[in-house]
Amino acid sequence: MTDAAAQNPIQADDSNAKRNVLILALASALLGAQMPVHFILGGLAGQLLADNKALATLPISATVFCSMFAAPVIATIMGRHGRIAGFFLGVGGGAVGAGVSALAIYQGSFGLLLVGSALTGIYMAAQGQFRFAAADTASPAFRPKAISLVMAGGLAAAVIGPQMVQIFRESLAPIPFAGAYLAVVALNVLACPLLLLIRIPRPARKVKGERSGRPLREILAIPRVRTAIICAMVSYALMNLVMTATPLAVVGCGFSPDLAADIVMAHVLAMFAPSFFTGNLIARFGAEKIVATGLGLLALCAGVAISGVTEYHFFVALVLLGLGWNFGFIGATEMLTSSHEPEERSTIQGFNDFCVFGMVTIASLSSGALLNGFSDVVSGWQAVNYAEAPFLALALGALIWLAIKGKRSA
Repeated sequence: MTDAAAQNPIQADDSNAKRNVLILALASALLGAQMPVHFILGGLAGQLLADNKALATLPISATVFCSMFAAPVIATIMGRHGRIAGFFLGVGGGAVGAGVSALAIYQGSFGLLLVGSALTGIYMAAQGQFRFAAADTASPAFRPKAISLVMAGGLAAAVIGPQMVQIFRESLAPIPFAGAYLAVVALNVLACPLLLLIRIPRPARKVKGERSGRPLREILAIPRVRTAIICAMVSYALMNLVMTATPLAVVGCGFSPDLAADIVMAHVLAMFAPSFFTGNLIARFGAEKIVATGLGLLALCAGVAISGVTEYHFFVALVLLGLGWNFGFIGATEMLTSSHEPEERSTIQGFNDFCVFGMVTIASLSSGALLNGFSDVVSGWQAVNYAEAPFLALALGALIWLAIKGKRSA
């Protein structure tokens, strides 16, 4: 970037950016708590309602599939009407989706559960824009920290979400899980006032026929943009692949649903706790090195998971999974936001999240099929983790290619 702030970041005034980061982090903490609830209960509720148990994780797949198509739509709405409009659309989807999911369990309808899960994908797509919104008003020097600090709001979500499951999952007994979904409805309503405090200027209205930045194909021709998208896709998809299967694998190995919730909570804590210093690491070592570290941690996660199915193995593997996602995804986000112009935000950010959630959809569908495709849960769990290898090779290959290309052009 060549603006004045980039040339002299010391003089950049980030007071409004820091205020936005605080509000976005709080909103992420409260609203983001619904995602652990959906990921913990999606597979368990699917297992309860689906006639074909291989389809148990289909509700989670429905969420990410809907988010894949909702992401570019929400990005376009934000590009025309501002960030707040898109965030409120997401909150509406989250509240309605959770309400429909509760009704589905009450009626014993797997199809209705899929509808509710799909509507939740609208919120998931909006939440994906929180990290980009953090960068909107930040100077280039503050941008990596802004992104990572907003992601740190997920630390509280990691505690709130699983605790909501434990507190409310039997609150409407004998109907399981419905109480937790209704608690998610209340969460969305209560967090709405926070969104009104965000101060990000609306995009300037374009003159009819005026172009807004380069076409998508020209932006994608930038090697760093392509590499960032690939690494974001792989980091998020592999995290989802393993995390989606975890509650079913834990319960299938004889442990309780409460332990499954505790393991997911440890995982989500590991996803977001490093965010307090990930931005500093990116500023010091560069985004590419942090992404490579994240991919290495994902590989280590697979190794631990394959080596055993004790409580210890589940906890360690899922913590490594969270750490790997944090470094890989935040690093890839910084690579992307520093490689395009402000007027190109809605175009490339929407496309990026379309690709990311598309890959996550495939991962979540594959997760249930792999886990239930063998005669025992241990073999299925190992298959889930072996499946990480080719995608890690793809992302690492893209980073190596980018580094070699950079040296040749230097």
